[in-house]
Amino acid sequence: MTDIGATPLHLGQTSSLPASPEEAVLDYVPNPRAGSLFLARFAVPEFTSLCPVTGQPDFAHLVIDYAPGETIVESKSLKLFLGSFRNHAGFHEDVTVGIGQRLFAEMRPRWLRIGGYWYPRGGIPIDVFWQSDTPPAGLWVPDQGVAPYRGRG
Repeated sequence: MTDIGATPLHLGQTSSLPASPEEAVLDYVPNPRAGSLFLARFAVPEFTSLCPVTGQPDFAHLVIDYAPGETIVESKSLKLFLGSFRNHAGFHEDVTVGIGQRLFAEMRPRWLRIGGYWYPRGGIPIDVFWQSDTPPAGLWVPDQGVAPYRGRG
């Protein structure tokens, strides 16, 4: 994590994909609308990680919603962090909740939630949800917009 207000490590620079989520550095910058209650959303429809048992790729559509506090996450560093999971082995629950908890701990938003909509492997889709707490009063929290898995329907 870079210090708040420091020059972002990745923005405007050539950056390599980190070898692991632990090595990834997330940049946070001052919230340009600090004091305003609003929701920011990142939709990641092509997220990948590895199955810790088989080593096969797992695919998910992640939706990250947060109400910023004093900082916002810089999107390029978030993309690199999420991309570092391509070679990371983890169960769906651990990966989804771990992403949400790391962002919440480092960024210190007023509220954060993550939905991990994992595509089926072995015939079972797994959806994982985590949020930091109840949303602040007055915050508009739209549906995440990802339909439940229906197969070929």
